[in-house]
Amino acid sequence: MTVIKHKAQRVGIFIDTQNLYHSAKNLYHAKANFGAIVKEALDGRTLVRAIAYVASTESGEEKSFFEALSKVGIETRTKPLQIFLGGAKKANWDIDLAIDAVKLAPKLDTIIICSGDGDFASLVEYLKNTHGTQVEVVSFGKSSSSKLIEVADDFLDLDLGPKKYLMGFNGGSEPRRVVRRLPADKM
Repeated sequence: MTVIKHKAQRVGIFIDTQNLYHSAKNLYHAKANFGAIVKEALDGRTLVRAIAYVASTESGEEKSFFEALSKVGIETRTKPLQIFLGGAKKANWDIDLAIDAVKLAPKLDTIIICSGDGDFASLVEYLKNTHGTQVEVVSFGKSSSSKLIEVADDFLDLDLGPKKYLMGFNGGSEPRRVVRRLPADKM
């Protein structure tokens, strides 16, 4: 499919905040610049909604982060961070993000999923096949599922411009973890 982008295109952006946060931290020892990422992904098109799915803590230490997202036009959906016996922490938003994308799909021409999580590959296929929606993926390619990249209509690899998409990145070091999953036909 040819990717079509024009100013009147109605776009919804769904951000798996934890995925981008941890990729930026683990690969570049930096923080994702969500405002720059949304602006680049939008590419001059009409933004209908941008939603970031985030975890909240009892201490409220993330309040300034939520405010920063709001200032750049990103709506936040929060749920409490769960802490399990043994110290494991979790605030899984995958199903909520998927349901929101499906509910909003009839009002959108393009859906952009900001995540490299391979669990979203089925969602991408569903949106394309059922709703005829163009689906784009934005993530750090080095930590992204090859299946997700393969099924998307377009892929913006944040690894190709880390200075543009990161805060606190000095540009002097290579990513800590380099995992590139190529489709079988490209090996």
